[in-house]
Amino acid sequence: MKAVLFDLDGTLADTAPDLGHALNLQRERHGLPPLPQETIRPYASHGTVGLFDIGFGLTPQDERFAPMREEYLALYTANLCLHTTLFPGMAELLAALEARNISWGVVTNKPARFTNPLLELLGLSKRAASIISGDTCAHPKPHPEPLLRAAREIGVAPQSCLYVGDAERDIEAARAAGMAALIADYGYLGAEDRPETWGADGRIDTPLGILAFLP
Repeated sequence: MKAVLFDLDGTLADTAPDLGHALNLQRERHGLPPLPQETIRPYASHGTVGLFDIGFGLTPQDERFAPMREEYLALYTANLCLHTTLFPGMAELLAALEARNISWGVVTNKPARFTNPLLELLGLSKRAASIISGDTCAHPKPHPEPLLRAAREIGVAPQSCLYVGDAERDIEAARAAGMAALIADYGYLGAEDRPETWGADGRIDTPLGILAFLP
């Protein structure tokens, strides 16, 4: 493996506290009580579709969805990195990869308007060899295009890349791109997820578990 690529929410960084904080601010605006973070957490990897399902019972087909989404995104923008941190062990892992001259990057479905400033605030934007957001390419994950673009930017073959994510679409995208794939069990898996059926090459309990899959 010459490069390791990470999903952002639920794999590289624990963004659920701020995603949930913005959702509860919005619920408060609409006269609803806050939801516990443990209720919101499994939905944090699924964008506003997942968050609005648990927060308001809305689907994208609901006429309220679009204006509510804009309201939510404004609240999230204003509270982007209050409580977000790297997962325990991730800082050590990134340092270990760099010490081994293994490039690393981020491939997320999060729009660039959030991805780029968040990685800047986390001190990672200049260290990542590639940053691909949900609107960088014509198709987001589970399409393989974002992962293939990251490999091109880094200058390595897809077969020499390892992709790590916490959602089924992550593993589907990696397999379609010809990359090895690991499931981050420490991420935002929900009770309805069946990761044993996703066809990954392995599963890790902590970021440092990735080292066992590297030369």
